[in-house]
Amino acid sequence: MYSDLSLAHFMDGLKKRNPGELEFHQAVYEVAESVIPFILDNPVYQNAAILQRMTEPDRSIIFKVIWEDDAGNLRLNRGYRVQFNNSIGPYKGGLRFHPSVNLSILKFLGFEQTFKNSLTTLPMGAAKGGADFNPKGKSDREVMRFCQSYMTELSHHIGPNTDIPAGDIGVGAREISFMFGQYKRLRHEFTGVLTGKALEFGGSLIRTEATGYGAAFFMEEMLAHRGNSIRGKTCVLSGSGNVALYCAEKIIQLGGKVVTLSDSSGFIYDEQGIDEEKLAYLIELKTFQRGRISEYAEQYQCDFFVDEKPWNVRCDLAFPCATQNEIDKKDAHTLVSNGCMAVVEGANMPTSIEAIKVLQHAKLLFAPGKAANAGGVALSGLEMTQNSVRLSWSAKELEERLANIMKSIHQQCVKYNEDGDYINYVNGANIAGFIKVANAMLAYGV
Repeated sequence: MYSDLSLAHFMDGLKKRNPGELEFHQAVYEVAESVIPFILDNPVYQNAAILQRMTEPDRSIIFKVIWEDDAGNLRLNRGYRVQFNNSIGPYKGGLRFHPSVNLSILKFLGFEQTFKNSLTTLPMGAAKGGADFNPKGKSDREVMRFCQSYMTELSHHIGPNTDIPAGDIGVGAREISFMFGQYKRLRHEFTGVLTGKALEFGGSLIRTEATGYGAAFFMEEMLAHRGNSIRGKTCVLSGSGNVALYCAEKIIQLGGKVVTLSDSSGFIYDEQGIDEEKLAYLIELKTFQRGRISEYAEQYQCDFFVDEKPWNVRCDLAFPCATQNEIDKKDAHTLVSNGCMAVVEGANMPTSIEAIKVLQHAKLLFAPGKAANAGGVALSGLEMTQNSVRLSWSAKELEERLANIMKSIHQQCVKYNEDGDYINYVNGANIAGFIKVANAMLAYGV
């Protein structure tokens, strides 16, 4: 049945089974391109149809979420949880509340999560979920009512040994707290069923910082492998959420110079560099005041570019930390011509397949998100461990554990794909992540 495992034949079948799911198609193509040659060299995986099985979620749960706004109107949204693969541990992955959420995006994220979680070496399967609800502009009470309604249904499908959701876009400490409170009320138990909780009820230190810190640690590992470092490098970042802000913080601590950040309205360019004082202002602005990035430009008299992306700014290192496909083929050519030496994905799939080809052809170091932004889920895994043994580790110990996990991920990428002086981190991450999950699936039989 699966004798023909050519990339074209495999993708044709996947698209027929999942019509119109373009984000999912893109995520699978990027992995399949790397692992199909490996599978053909190791026919045990082909004979067991491992890749075909790995690209089909265990289950996709879709449900309605009814809630009441402050004016007393009933509102309707659609909720999801896609449980992708639990071969190496309970399902684990974030919840995203955003108007763009649909089944294709969640399947792409859940599929990526399979490999990301595998690379951390922690016992975590993969899932993703959320709703087409937009928390922006809603009162705290409206967000609470939505979260409680969403969790009322989701609670049937999750548990500390079954599926442990976390936060993602639109789901921060506030939303996690509301959902955890509702789960506790419904199930009459206090368990580590969500990660990203507040410290007062089972959360972990540096969880907010972890994804951004991890991306910076991974860049440092890539450069160190070539005898270089972040110190003294000009760094261009997109985004201004937790990933971008704390990636910037760690870059500054490592001696790099951050000159851009962005949000949906455009990007700031601070030629002098964003220092610790300016970053503290940004964290207050974006995290607590929920302000716009343009306010930073007014505060510090720097340039603000409306509705533009920062990839035309000359830099040594680039960190896309906003959203999927934010670096296209043209942006990639610009980065190459401007002398950029390395790109690390802080977001999920922020670089298009065509752009990745351009970067790799030019021999830029390129780290895919499944490797480089695994710091967040790695810290979530450490939060799960702390919940299980009823203890808390210090921030220093957690940062050391995080740095070691990112170092281990880098070593796996190098081990499975190094061609002379150039490392194809996409192939290395995909193959390393595939092997662990595939071997578990083989061990279980059919």
